[in-house]
Amino acid sequence: MKNNFYIQNYCHVKDGEVSVNGKTVFKTSETDFKLVMKAAYKKLIVDYPKFFKMDNLSKLGFLAAHVLLENEKEKNIALILSNKASSLDTDRTYQESIKNAEQYYPSPAVFVYTLPNICMGEISIKHKLYSENCFFVTDEFAPETLSTYANELLDSNKAEKALCGWVDVDNGKYNAFLYVVAKKGTFVHSEAEINRLY
Repeated sequence: MKNNFYIQNYCHVKDGEVSVNGKTVFKTSETDFKLVMKAAYKKLIVDYPKFFKMDNLSKLGFLAAHVLLENEKEKNIALILSNKASSLDTDRTYQESIKNAEQYYPSPAVFVYTLPNICMGEISIKHKLYSENCFFVTDEFAPETLSTYANELLDSNKAEKALCGWVDVDNGKYNAFLYVVAKKGTFVHSEAEINRLY
């Protein structure tokens, strides 16, 4: 029998603002991605120095996940993320370091982040999650993919909750929308509701 699941919490990170369940928890007039992330880190995360070594995609996903999972006790949380550019933003940086390799070696520190899976890895390490995970690359936000996959994992008891959403960074533009799916929550976990909150 299929169960009904709910969206417990959701967040947005876009245009210098971080909001949780529709309420702003951080806002800056800065427009540069790196400055926004640095200011948000100081206000919301405070003590995780590894944050500054992450690539842009991982920083964005990590920050959005942090505001949702900061006080979460459950560890069996599946990660189901998506975007339209994969790790292209970091891939370009790595490609530039290869072009300059006549004088310098390409940076292995950058190469590590040339996969979108690393974003999920950083979230899992911080929150000690040992769960199912998947990263979809689609042309646009696809709530049907996220909801179907999350419902299957929760229905089959492979996860107690799921952290789902869109984490996209490309050429200085960024947008994160994450939400937690659980057996109890405020909003019914449906494509229509996901679209509305997005």
